[in-house]
Amino acid sequence: MSYFVTGTDTDVGKTLVSCALLHGFAAQGRRVVGMKPVAAGCDDNEVNEDVRQLRAASNVAASVGQVNPYCFAQAIAPHLAAQFVGVIINLERIVVSFRELNGQADVVVVEGAGGFLVPLNATQDGADMAAQLGIPVILVVGMRLGCLNHALLTVEAISSRGLVLAGWVANVVDGNMAMLGENVAALRQRIAAPLLGVVPRMEEPDARVAAGCLDLGLLGRD
Repeated sequence: MSYFVTGTDTDVGKTLVSCALLHGFAAQGRRVVGMKPVAAGCDDNEVNEDVRQLRAASNVAASVGQVNPYCFAQAIAPHLAAQFVGVIINLERIVVSFRELNGQADVVVVEGAGGFLVPLNATQDGADMAAQLGIPVILVVGMRLGCLNHALLTVEAISSRGLVLAGWVANVVDGNMAMLGENVAALRQRIAAPLLGVVPRMEEPDARVAAGCLDLGLLGRD
């Protein structure tokens, strides 16, 4: 059982939700590990914060190289960050790392970079990565003005690649969003996959709190 977590944009809570999924599955007694195939943006110690959080939420010990095959210093689009240091992101390498992790854990939660169609190299994007992994997708919708269009376009893109949308999460990134409930309802009406939960705005995001907002029992239901 593995899932690819994508988002309607960057900074919509993919890492928070990915870690929440890891905590939720771990609470069911499963061996879990998070994966961030491509990360851009590191601190002075060459550590990517998303990768750090995913490793902390995992209960399977895996090497940094398995969890994060590609890590770049600059917090820019992945293909540009790779180009800057003369690297070409190879999806085959990512698939190999994923299969290694899949053999060690019951659940692998793979967090994409940016939005679903973010370029990874000259010809491939995040959707190609998800397609090569061949696992169901969970969409994180950053609830703020404009999210309806972003969410529905992403759902169409996921479907066009022949991938299964297992569920979606409404993550409230704008605590003052007008008519939040109505916007969630509009998406529920238009997205066939189940709403796994609504994660409230948190000044200090806590993946364990977010895990309590998700109903993992909805995954895999028709």
